[in-house]
Amino acid sequence: MRTDRKTTIAAIFSLLLVPGTLLAQTIEDEGPDHHLLYRAGEIEWQDAPASLEDGAEVAVLEGNPGEAGVFTMRIKMPDGFYIAPHTHPNVERVTVISGTFLLGSGEEMNRNYTERLEPGSYTSMPPGMVHYAIAEGETVIQLTSVGPWVINYIDPEENDPRLTAR
Repeated sequence: MRTDRKTTIAAIFSLLLVPGTLLAQTIEDEGPDHHLLYRAGEIEWQDAPASLEDGAEVAVLEGNPGEAGVFTMRIKMPDGFYIAPHTHPNVERVTVISGTFLLGSGEEMNRNYTERLEPGSYTSMPPGMVHYAIAEGETVIQLTSVGPWVINYIDPEENDPRLTAR
C-alpha cells in the first residue's frame, strides 16, 4: 500500500514538471503583498453574506471571496445552524476549528447520513459536489477556495436566503 502511494505521489510531481500538462496550468497564487498574522483573539467577525442564513459570521483572513483568486475565510455558526444542499463552481477546502461540523452529500438533507467532523478535521470537495452542513454546538470552520465564491442552492426557492425574507 505504501509503495503504491509513493508511486502515485511521484507520478503527480513528475506531471507538475512537464510543460503543457493540465496540472501545470493552474491558478497562480502569488500570496499577499505583506505578512499576514492573526492572533486568536484579534480576528474581526462580521455578519455573513446574504447567501447564508442569519446567525452566521465570517472573518476573511486572506484574499477576497468576491474576486478571482485564492482566499481563506472562517465561518462561525451557532448551534443548529445549517446550510441547505448546494454546490460551488470551485474546489472547497474546509478545516474544522471548533465545534462539530456535520457534513452530508446529496440533494436531501438528512442528519443521519452526515460525516461528523470534529476540530482538526479536514475535507476537500471538488467543484459541483452537492453537499450540506449542520453545526452542532457553536462551530467555526476555515474555508479556502478560489473566488469568486458562489453558492448555488439545489432548491433556491426554498433554501436560498437571498430569495426568501431574512
